[in-house]
Amino acid sequence: MIEARHLRVLRAVAATGSFSAAARELGCTQPAVSQQMKALEASTGTPLLIRTGREMRLTQAGEALVRHATTILAGLTAAEEEIAAIAGLRAGRVRLVSFPSGSSTLVPSALAALRAAHPGTRVSLVEAEPPRSVEMLREGDCDVTLAFRYEGAAGAEEWGDLVVRPLLADRLVCLVPQGHRLAGADALAIGELADEPWIAGCPRCRRQLVEVCESAGFAPRIDFATDDYPAVVGLVGAGLGVAVLPELALESVRPKGVRAVAVEPPVRREIVALTLPDLAQVPAVAATLDHLARAAAR
Repeated sequence: MIEARHLRVLRAVAATGSFSAAARELGCTQPAVSQQMKALEASTGTPLLIRTGREMRLTQAGEALVRHATTILAGLTAAEEEIAAIAGLRAGRVRLVSFPSGSSTLVPSALAALRAAHPGTRVSLVEAEPPRSVEMLREGDCDVTLAFRYEGAAGAEEWGDLVVRPLLADRLVCLVPQGHRLAGADALAIGELADEPWIAGCPRCRRQLVEVCESAGFAPRIDFATDDYPAVVGLVGAGLGVAVLPELALESVRPKGVRAVAVEPPVRREIVALTLPDLAQVPAVAATLDHLARAAAR
């Protein structure tokens, strides 16, 4: 009989490529990993790994088992959590992943309300940006993911296999220094800033800015790159350039020395909470989704 603990070990070995690396990830010893893999191969009656020196490669049977492991483990987690929650959410665990501006705005009030309503439910939080956060959900490494996608963005991520809980539409605003020629404007077209120096995020994070600027007929001259929102505000406030940030991100920092101006036509990102269909039936996960929605509605 295949045991869930053996599947978790197999998945770790497949992901890391060695028994020792898998042991570090799982917080156990290398001999323990080796013993559990031998037990799993004995249960299946066929080799699952090809051992070549320090490297481990999956056999065809190993690849098939790893492919099914995520679904199996997600189903087991759903079963365990639902059973634990039968007595009115007196027990339960939810692993939440969120992008940074969601962690500092939506998540605190949602989790505080969840704890007040269901003190036995434990929630852990780690940060990751989409698409990595969505991959973590599909890989079984979390139960709920707070994610976003921009309206009409090229290559927008498909979420058809997931349960999608819409939370809010978050509009981009432009940040300019207080003394800037456009600081008093109610709104501006992005093309009005074509000749300005820009502060942007990492190459992956700035994709939306570049696409918006290109649609206005120019390529932004990016002088500074940082994913730290307070640093963006500080650089703009010092007169070193302009930037665009989602309104939700601006809520999490003190906008000292800057002026936020609406962008026309509006550019929005859709913020959602995502989970797997099986996990959506788990009361602790459903309660987390409900509280995130309530926090977004305030």
